[in-house]
Amino acid sequence: MNDILLGAIAMASMVAALFFLRFWRSTRDRFFLFFALSFLIEGLNRVLLVPNSISSEDVPEYYLVRLLSYALILFAIWDKNRPRKK
Repeated sequence: MNDILLGAIAMASMVAALFFLRFWRSTRDRFFLFFALSFLIEGLNRVLLVPNSISSEDVPEYYLVRLLSYALILFAIWDKNRPRKK
């Protein structure tokens, strides 16, 4: 059952990445590109979690990948809100 839920979360992350990638292609705003990369990384993290016979997600490597994913989101928000020089 846990593998099914991990697969569903991975699929939802990949779908969100595709939506943000579509928005990036139409607007060319880096904000959407960073969000797409973040959700792609999160989805791949979940996909790679299933084949490993680790019963827990408490392994530090998985948290480092999530930290990278969340750091991309924070960077995207910071980049979008910083003042631009004209």
